[in-house]
Amino acid sequence: MCSRRGAETRRRIQKVMRPAALGLASPQGSATIVRSSKDNLSPGLNPSASPRLRANKPSSLRAFAPSRETRPPALDAITPLPYMPRLMPKPPPRTPARAAARLAAVQARYQHEMEGTAMPALLHEFHHHRLGATIEDVEYADADIDFFDDLVTGAHARQAEIDALIEGKLASGWTLARLDKPMKAILRAGTYELLARKDVPVGVVITEYLDVADAFYDKREKGFVNGLLDGIAKGVRG
Repeated sequence: MCSRRGAETRRRIQKVMRPAALGLASPQGSATIVRSSKDNLSPGLNPSASPRLRANKPSSLRAFAPSRETRPPALDAITPLPYMPRLMPKPPPRTPARAAARLAAVQARYQHEMEGTAMPALLHEFHHHRLGATIEDVEYADADIDFFDDLVTGAHARQAEIDALIEGKLASGWTLARLDKPMKAILRAGTYELLARKDVPVGVVITEYLDVADAFYDKREKGFVNGLLDGIAKGVRG
């Protein structure tokens, strides 16, 4: 008698303590819910497939789900920032340092034409004794060294190509040999910059070498430089 009462008491306690009776899910997410014979679920079956368990799912999730404030964000919800390469600003093509480099390049080309100075010795002389120096009370401005070197050595390396372009724009009966040496130095440096330095706009190139021509010539010669460089620019820049 006592044993039957004890067994009945245990059955009542087990019935009351079932997670489904409490409206709660087990820590494993409903997988260990005590099933009755009516459930007819096979081991390993997804509990959400059962209509009875699916109806209890929202309340069980609300009981154990962390709050929105404490829930960590899902990895797929985090949008990675796109890679943005660091853009280095380009120096403006018309600067005092580049203007000084152009004037010095024309002077170096003139000296090479007059004396036949070898390129390494010519560059060394301008680097250490001309650019940024004071000679006979005349102060030479600091120049863009890399730009100066490119103008001098580039115009020297491509001189045959440059001379052909210049002669192609001269009036009938004129040759490059008839031009004086400062004019040839100006036109060669300007033509090289139009050919090789596409980063410098055409208008800047022509304006800069008109300023260089001011150091050597009057207004008439400036008009000649303007017209010739403009004609070459239309051919090499389009």
